[in-house]
Amino acid sequence: MDTAEAWTGRTACALQSALRMSNPRFAKHLGVAVRTVAAWHENHATVPQSETQQILDTAYERASPTVRSRFAILSRPEPSPAEVQALRVAIAVVVRGERVLLVCRRGDAALRWQFPAGMVKPGRPPEDVAVQETVTETAVHCSVRQHLGDRLHPDTRVIADYFLCDYLAGEATNQDVVENSAVTWVPIRDLPRFIPTEKIYPPILAALEATA
Repeated sequence: MDTAEAWTGRTACALQSALRMSNPRFAKHLGVAVRTVAAWHENHATVPQSETQQILDTAYERASPTVRSRFAILSRPEPSPAEVQALRVAIAVVVRGERVLLVCRRGDAALRWQFPAGMVKPGRPPEDVAVQETVTETAVHCSVRQHLGDRLHPDTRVIADYFLCDYLAGEATNQDVVENSAVTWVPIRDLPRFIPTEKIYPPILAALEATA
């Protein structure tokens, strides 16, 4: 969220959740009445008064990068019914030291270099798909460290579920020559040379910065 935009009850509650505060503690943090915070929970469409808007701006601006990352996930727009029915993929952001694993897709100019990913079938945990598809595509074994969130991907229009993963074993090789033309480990600092920064889900960038 850009703090130039108007706060609503929903986004104010998202900031509270990102800060991991109770209603009384959040009210004290902002300097507002507890009943004001309760009203935001009761009606997410509520638009706080201009003075309270400025207070929320200040609270957001003073928040840590970790809190801002959580807020970015919690405050994202709720998907429309059509988007809810979209396909879901699980994406593994596999880190090995100061490098991250990438695959090069064939015939996809818009998303040529990507993180390993696989389609999530109903009833299957997406984190399992992320780990299994990484092995299938690259021969690299990994384990999930952290769920980074999900979003409606701006290019593919599928629901993308992101997982930060730790390398366990295996040499990176192209195991799926039909789908991919290459597999490689890329220094985290060089990632923008392969995937434009504006196309990378912000929580991924935050997680990789903390790792590097």
